[in-house]
Amino acid sequence: MKQKVALVLSSGGARGTAHIGVIRELIKQGYEISSISGTSMGALVGAVYASGKLDEYESWLCSLSKMDIFNLVDFTLSMKGIIKADRVLKEMQKFIPDQKIEDLPIKYVAVATDLKKGKEVVITEGSLFEAIRASISIPLVITPVQKNETLFVDGGVLNPIPVNRVFRNPDDILIAVNVNALIPYQKLKVDDPEWWYFDQLTSGKLSSFQKKIAKHFPLNRKESTKYFNLIGKTISLMLSQISMLTLEINPPDILIEISRNSCGVFDFYKASELIELGKKATKEVLKK
Repeated sequence: MKQKVALVLSSGGARGTAHIGVIRELIKQGYEISSISGTSMGALVGAVYASGKLDEYESWLCSLSKMDIFNLVDFTLSMKGIIKADRVLKEMQKFIPDQKIEDLPIKYVAVATDLKKGKEVVITEGSLFEAIRASISIPLVITPVQKNETLFVDGGVLNPIPVNRVFRNPDDILIAVNVNALIPYQKLKVDDPEWWYFDQLTSGKLSSFQKKIAKHFPLNRKESTKYFNLIGKTISLMLSQISMLTLEINPPDILIEISRNSCGVFDFYKASELIELGKKATKEVLKK
C-alpha cells in the first residue's frame, strides 16, 4: 500500500510554482496524496492537482514567455488593487473546467481572508474557481472578491501555510511545503535584475497610479522603490514571519522548504526553474 500524504501548500506568489515539482517528486517516490490544503498560489496548484489537470497546467505555465505573462495581466487602476486576474483564470478554464470542490476525487481546502470581519475563511465546498480567485487576492495588487457581505483577500494575510486546515486520513503523514523559508539560495545562473522585466513591460501603464502613491509617500530618487518591488518584498517578509510562527505551533511530519530568495513574487516566467527546484528540495528532504 502507498503511504498516504496530507499535503499543505503555502502561499508565495510565483515561488508557489515549486509546488508542482514537489507533487511530481512525491508521486514519483510512491506517495499517495489523499488530501490538500492551500493558500493563494498553494490553493491554485492544489486545486489543479485535485482536479486531475496538473499535466495541462504545467505544460501551459512552462510555455509562457515574459510577454505572454504580461498579456495575461488585466490592469485596473483601482485603489483596491491594480490587477483583476480574470484574464488568467479565464485562460486556465480552457483546460481546467470549473467544478464543485465537494466532487473532487481528493479532499481539498482553500484558505482566504474575510477583510471586513478580519477572519480566516476555510473553503471546502462550492465553485473551485471561485475558491481559487478568493484565495489569490494579494492585497493592493489583485482586486479583492466581494460576495454577499464578505470581502475576500489572500489567505496568506492570516494563514499562509494552512497546516491546521488539511483533512487527515488514518495513518497518513503530514507534509508541508513552505516556499517562504528564510534559508540561503544559490542562484544557478545570472538572470535579469529582479522586477526589471515587469517594470519595462508595463511601459508607463502604472505611471499615474505610481504618481498617486508618490503624493502620499514622497521619496527622493535615491530612495525611490518600484511599486512591485516594494509590494513584493513587503509580502515576502510578512509571509516568512507568519509561516515560521505557524509551523512552530503546528509542526508537520515532514517540512519541505524553498528559499524566499529563489525568485520574486511575480516572476512566473521562471516556472521551469522553480518546478525543478521543488523536485530537488523534495528529494533532499525525503533522503533524510
